[in-house]
Amino acid sequence: MTEVMEKPQADVASATQDFDVLIIGAGISGIGSAYHLKTQNPGKSFAILEAKDDIGGTWHTHKYPGVRSDSDLYTFGYRFKPWVGPPIATAEEIRKYLRDVLAENDLGKSIRFGTHITRCAWSSKEKLWTVETRTSQGTPGPTYRANFLWMCQGYYDHENPYMPAWPGVDDFKGLLVHAQKWDDSIDYAGKQVVVIGSGATAATVIPAMADKAAHVTMLQRSPTYFFCYPNRSDMADRLREIGVDEDTVHRCVRLDYLHNLKMLDHRARAEPDMVFDELKAMIREYAGPDFEFEPDFTPRYRPWQQRLAFIPDGDMFTAIREGKVSAVTDTIDHFTPGGIHLGSGKDLQADIVVAATGFNLLVMGGIAFEVDGVPVDWSKKATYRGMMFEGVPNMAWVFGYFRAAWTLRVDLLGDFVCGLLRHMDEKGVSEVNIVVPPALAGETLLPWIENDNFNPGYLVRDMDKLPKRLGDQPEWRHTQDYWREAVDIPAIDLDGEEFAYS
Repeated sequence: MTEVMEKPQADVASATQDFDVLIIGAGISGIGSAYHLKTQNPGKSFAILEAKDDIGGTWHTHKYPGVRSDSDLYTFGYRFKPWVGPPIATAEEIRKYLRDVLAENDLGKSIRFGTHITRCAWSSKEKLWTVETRTSQGTPGPTYRANFLWMCQGYYDHENPYMPAWPGVDDFKGLLVHAQKWDDSIDYAGKQVVVIGSGATAATVIPAMADKAAHVTMLQRSPTYFFCYPNRSDMADRLREIGVDEDTVHRCVRLDYLHNLKMLDHRARAEPDMVFDELKAMIREYAGPDFEFEPDFTPRYRPWQQRLAFIPDGDMFTAIREGKVSAVTDTIDHFTPGGIHLGSGKDLQADIVVAATGFNLLVMGGIAFEVDGVPVDWSKKATYRGMMFEGVPNMAWVFGYFRAAWTLRVDLLGDFVCGLLRHMDEKGVSEVNIVVPPALAGETLLPWIENDNFNPGYLVRDMDKLPKRLGDQPEWRHTQDYWREAVDIPAIDLDGEEFAYS
């Protein structure tokens, strides 16, 4: 399909545009949600409001060397659109996939690019959200009104990544750049490069830079679990070889990956030591049989308590074996003119330092929300299944999975929201509110997720900003359990006591 997508002209600032539904964000969540809305509720008018000048969200923001998925595309891709490439895909391959979805379903014309939302205000009298915007130039943009908001803008700040305040940074004579702010003009050929971090971003940047740089050092405060595997699906290759159509290939391979992920998640809790031994064996396929895991590759937490970093074709460990990459586990005492002085007293020389230090959370895109003139404080709101919120009418938030592909929840919530909208039409109502049942009124509001369940730094740092789970009931939390939600969410009783209509 063509990669050319219509970009509508900017609307005049004085215009007020009315839609049934506004989808916020034209990344993988927003495009998938728009597909579900158009195909399941064809009578609903909608627009997609996107702050950037192009589609892709995360895959538009990040431009660092080698940028790629850290989930397989058979599950990170949509259930309705077969994936035909390698399981781990580059950012541009993912963006092409998204462009094809837009072109095949005539969705591109619904996107309003360069639309920065400044305020969303709900009126119970009008049963409408009023959405105020500004343009990328900072001038007032159109005002939109809609009955329902579908928030698909993600969960982190695309403009301001997390950069620790290291002592002595101003003394450093080389280049310090956060991976999220990478500039393609940076020349690292023949340079000594230090990458700070050990997660998926670091594991992507390091092998991509290794061939051109003089040497790349991964400087980590603590080790991460890595999952090394050939970047192919033997099942997909075999099914294609015998002539199976791509829709069936996609469905079968998707189920295979989901089964394997479910088993890995279960075993990581039940037998973490055995899982780590298996991960070590996979690493040694690339790093060599004598590769040592102490001290730099033995994490201090169990597998899946933070996200596994997938290494397609073991490329980072191949680079380590070849001497192009080394790992150091230490703390930063301060920067020096020529590099970094470590807590151990050692020095790392660096021409370029890449901070792969993660995100800053940004709940609801940092947009100011009001309900009937009262500002919404998300940190005090109970969440219904991590997608709707007590006291905030006619709004759903797509927050995906960490232990499984993010996009699996896009499809699940697409079905749910479309079903909810149909249910409201059938009842002849225009407002749905989430209410806490009387039996749970005394339950304590607790952090979004337990620290011993999933505790990456970007969540722990800003957990207090996120909405709250209500006690331990699965209905009142984001369980992070796709396999449970794949059964529970389609079975939701839309006339249950949590839903109040008017």
